[in-house]
Amino acid sequence: MENRFDMQQTEPDGFKAMLGLENYLRNAQLSKTHLGLIKIRASQINGCAFCINMHTSDALQLGETAQRIFLLNAWKETELFTEEEKVVLAITEEVTLISQNGLTDATYAHAEKFFDEHYIGQIIMAVATINAWNRIVISTKRTVK
Repeated sequence: MENRFDMQQTEPDGFKAMLGLENYLRNAQLSKTHLGLIKIRASQINGCAFCINMHTSDALQLGETAQRIFLLNAWKETELFTEEEKVVLAITEEVTLISQNGLTDATYAHAEKFFDEHYIGQIIMAVATINAWNRIVISTKRTVK
């Protein structure tokens, strides 16, 4: 697969805006673990090899275990993830797969047991951001090297 074009060079203002979202997330309250799980799981759902490669490598460098990464797409069937992490992953899946049911009331209510509305808002912003990145990377055919 050959890259179509480099979005950063072709649309620098748009790319800069995306980097602004990344900067916002870096300064948000989201834990590095939660943000990593969001980025990996959404990228798995969207089939973005470039982003899966990038974010699993980042997660390993931040101390995430290989076992948890290997089992992330089956998080509902394992006890390796905390209840908070499971809520984050549920939000990630429901927002990424927005056309199915969107963020359900049940998942939102469960999230409220762990997080305030600011943290939930940051989770949603993180999911929206990685989904945008996945769409940019897949559409421009950016490859893993």
